[in-house]
Amino acid sequence: MRIATTIFLTDETVTPVRLARELEQRGFAGLYLPEHTHIPVSRRTPYPAGGDLPREYGRTLDPFVALGQAAAVTERLTLGTGITLVTQHDPVDLAKQVATLDHLSGGRFTLGIGYGWNVEEAADHGVEWATRRELSRDRMALMRALWSAEPTSYEGEFGSVQASFAYPKPVQAPRGPVVGPRTLIGGGAGPKLFAAIAEHADGWLPIGGRGLTESVPKLRAAWEEAGRDPKNLQVVPYAVLPDPGKLAHYADLGIEEVVLQLPPAGEPEVLRVLDGYAAFL
Repeated sequence: MRIATTIFLTDETVTPVRLARELEQRGFAGLYLPEHTHIPVSRRTPYPAGGDLPREYGRTLDPFVALGQAAAVTERLTLGTGITLVTQHDPVDLAKQVATLDHLSGGRFTLGIGYGWNVEEAADHGVEWATRRELSRDRMALMRALWSAEPTSYEGEFGSVQASFAYPKPVQAPRGPVVGPRTLIGGGAGPKLFAAIAEHADGWLPIGGRGLTESVPKLRAAWEEAGRDPKNLQVVPYAVLPDPGKLAHYADLGIEEVVLQLPPAGEPEVLRVLDGYAAFL
């Protein structure tokens, strides 16, 4: 099982360069970073985990800039977002960012995407909350058109792009309906999410990894009903606090990668946690 990590990198934590070098030297498989452009102080949307919103949410580094630094000082470490808020980006610009990072890292990038939870943050980007899933689907389709081998136009409900020259291209070859880098969708289990994964992703990025015994068979059924190859489905539990029993259970479910949570802390504390996680490598 590949053991990757995630962390809220901020202006107060270990730097991307130091963390990436330590992860690669220690044998960890990857680094995933979350995204929040800003957190409106009104705080009308409650924190999904309950209680006060942790300080790091309003201080996160831009994941693409931070991962670009990580890519420059590593050779094998995979790099990903967990998650990119697709609806909060111009899709033409985002397609270029993703393809450039994937190209410069030699195909090491995973695009983790999701629908978000902070209504006020999304509203400042002009996102209508009720249609965010449809908007995300539309923008992903537009980006796949730009990533296609030949100039391809796209006309969608929320946006369009002319057939265009758009380079660099992501490194990975198309996989059925999926064009672009490895793409995982985060979110809670349910028919809508599983249909989206089967339609335009490589797999699921479930936060915390709870309830997978019941949900993974349902996802596999939706995947196969969509005509996707069963052996290609990827489930990657995300932001996991590990123990041997939990990882053994994931392995029994056929899971090949897990993403462990690191604290949003300075270098000494983060390295102490990595020392503890070394037992799972």
